[in-house]
Amino acid sequence: MSPSLSVVVSNELATAKPETVAQRVRRLQSEARQLAKDHIHAFTAAMAEVGVTAAEIAEGGDAYPAGVRDLARRFVDDCDARVQTLQAITSRA
Repeated sequence: MSPSLSVVVSNELATAKPETVAQRVRRLQSEARQLAKDHIHAFTAAMAEVGVTAAEIAEGGDAYPAGVRDLARRFVDDCDARVQTLQAITSRA
């Protein structure tokens, strides 16, 4: 026969004081800043990945039209600069 289950209340939850409005505001602002950092990191990673794809196209030879290769080559340079700018900005924050 299996043991019966029962609900156990943690003393921490029972004795914890409710969060004040100011504490909640600080907590939510902190969470928002962390989410923004995560979002910027994802954006930077996506730009770097697009830069890799553009470099592959730029070096793809005659399989790609010359105009596409040229545009991809220019995009690689621009993308690298933008990624570096994002990294510099976020490293200061």
